[in-house]
Amino acid sequence: MGRVVLGVTGGIAAYKACEVLRRLREAGHDVTVVPTPNALEFVGAVTWAALSGRPVATDVFTDADRIPHVRLGREAELVVVAPATADLLARADAGRADDLLTNVLLTATCPVLVCPAMHTEMWHHPATRANVATLRSRGVVVLDPGVGRLAGADEGQGRLPAPPDIVEVAALLLESPDAVTSARAQDLTGLRVAVSAGGTREPVDPVRYVGNASSGRMGVAIAKAAALRGAEVTLVAAHVDGELSAGSIAVRRVATTADLAAAMHDVAADHDVLIMAAAPADFTPVTASERKIKKESSSSGLTLELAQTVDVLASLVRARRDGQTIVGFAAETIPDLTALLEAGRAKLARKGCDLLVVNDVSAGKVFGSDATSAHIIAAHGLVSSVTGSKTLAAHRILDAVATWRHQPERG
Repeated sequence: MGRVVLGVTGGIAAYKACEVLRRLREAGHDVTVVPTPNALEFVGAVTWAALSGRPVATDVFTDADRIPHVRLGREAELVVVAPATADLLARADAGRADDLLTNVLLTATCPVLVCPAMHTEMWHHPATRANVATLRSRGVVVLDPGVGRLAGADEGQGRLPAPPDIVEVAALLLESPDAVTSARAQDLTGLRVAVSAGGTREPVDPVRYVGNASSGRMGVAIAKAAALRGAEVTLVAAHVDGELSAGSIAVRRVATTADLAAAMHDVAADHDVLIMAAAPADFTPVTASERKIKKESSSSGLTLELAQTVDVLASLVRARRDGQTIVGFAAETIPDLTALLEAGRAKLARKGCDLLVVNDVSAGKVFGSDATSAHIIAAHGLVSSVTGSKTLAAHRILDAVATWRHQPERG
């Protein structure tokens, strides 16, 4: 596990950093908290020490013989600042070293993740936007704040990104420090990306359905990764496990495969990239009972007549706009790699999409897990393979999308 410095600045969202710290610790990371003096007005040093299990570094003079303002930055494998106020962004941009945290930022040679939180007007102010752009140009990963309730009765963009999302990106940076090079460069800026996620459910009666084991985690990870890389993202979500903390991502909820098809065709009209990571049910009951089917009335069993659902991916390919990139997914139960790739290439040709992500889901693999092993295929052959977290896989898929879109002649 990694050595993490968690910087906390003086904003009302400082209390949420306690959850960030707890999640980092639960993941096994060694965390040193560096609060600014203003942050200690919101959450005291005793709290940080108790949650981290380590002494809290608050100034450059304590333990001066250990030179904390240099040592902490040099020894860290990741620095996370959450929340980062507008003041911190400005001081980091200017290279100030007027407290321990800014000293750490100047001496850190590891990845740095900054998570802003402030009022909407402050986030959109030209000075703040310029500061963020400068930090990103220097290699700092800056998460856009979420949209919602702020301090007091205000609402808008400026909420601290959800702690699970912060820790997810932190884990990615520790897992593969070069994984978000494109995120730092905001390589998807200007693109509109639509991602589908989760399994659809076809009703048998008001309480039963035909569905599948998809958790939706891969699609959600792709949507978050695309937003991190600067894209404007719409997530079309069928059944997804757990709470969906989407931040600035636009979310459309769907239930059935027909709903999914309608929503994806709707968003396809003005999106540049379509990523079909959802798992649509392939069959739907011909008729669905309006009332719950009683077990007593079906003592001899229940027979369902099923009809094929619409092929959402193929229909999107047929209706594609010029310049639109379409990515499909194939979950197969083929353990043999050669046969798996052959099946993927055959599906790619059959569907007509630009890229296909194929993986083996036999023996309970992948579904419901935070990890995956996938292969990204294009018409010209295998693009890449990835094994690791679904967050890492999401970035590798988007790397392939970016490469594909920059080819002079695709296909």
